[in-house]
Amino acid sequence: MWQLKKRKIPLRKCVVSQEMLPKKELLRIVRSPEGVVFIDETGKKSGRGAYLAKDAEIIKLAKKRNVLSKHLNVDIDEEIYDQLLEIVSKERSSS
Repeated sequence: MWQLKKRKIPLRKCVVSQEMLPKKELLRIVRSPEGVVFIDETGKKSGRGAYLAKDAEIIKLAKKRNVLSKHLNVDIDEEIYDQLLEIVSKERSSS
């Protein structure tokens, strides 16, 4: 009999909790080669990336500890954290 091949679920590590989670459960923040920081909703944009769990507490902790700027070696605009919190709250309300 044929066996269905199980698809491997890509895992990534949250830079705050250090937890390995499926890529779909994380948000990717990217620093482009030009130094622009943005949220990569597709997960495919080129540049240095850092992953955060889709959790408001994790995002607040990342902001407090300045984790993203350490990982991406660039200052992170306050706006990025606001956008991340907005994305998380939208996902929570839609599910």
